[in-house]
Amino acid sequence: MYKDLETKIGLQFKNQDLLRQAFVHRSYLNEHKSSKLEHNERLEFLGDAVLELAVTEYLYQNYPNPEGDLTNWRSALVKGEMLAKVAKELDLGSHLFLSHGEERSGGREKAYLLANTFEALIGAIYLDFSYAKARDFIHQFLIVHLPAILSTGAHIDAKSHFQETVQEKAGVTPTYQVMQEAGPDHAKEFVMGAYIGERLVGKGSGQSKQLAEQKAAEDALTKLKW
Repeated sequence: MYKDLETKIGLQFKNQDLLRQAFVHRSYLNEHKSSKLEHNERLEFLGDAVLELAVTEYLYQNYPNPEGDLTNWRSALVKGEMLAKVAKELDLGSHLFLSHGEERSGGREKAYLLANTFEALIGAIYLDFSYAKARDFIHQFLIVHLPAILSTGAHIDAKSHFQETVQEKAGVTPTYQVMQEAGPDHAKEFVMGAYIGERLVGKGSGQSKQLAEQKAAEDALTKLKW
């Protein structure tokens, strides 16, 4: 089942159960209570820490820029959208163990599930191989996107840019309001509106209010004509 993936990433797992666990969503276990595998959330927790260290280490060793720049670049690399993009490139969604309901709702394409799975896979690589192998994997498939991030300005924080622009042009501070909230507690989807005074100038959605606000700010920046 995982031969193609192992070939793609250049790693042959000794512990195949560990590799499978990286793809087990919590919903799957609700329908398969006799499964010997755990869900992937603990591996995701571990992988998140390994990812943060590997990216921080790379930036520190390769760029003399001040802390603020490195922090912004790291945030752009490890944000959910970027992780989901890489997960799609690796076709991780096709390997997920999901409940029938999650399957029907398009779980294999959901950005937050793909991002979490990518982190869980990093955790599995760390445990089955070593930190060095996990770091190499992160370099090969994630950090390779850094030049494009820097060239397109994707590392610039949209909320900060939007706030600075509005304060300069309109003399006020923009605000955000929840426009819509849906989904279960473990998989909320928020739609946030960005406002200048009472005027709605942008909308965005995401799995957290913070992410949705970023999207709303990005939307507002593309639409506003000063």
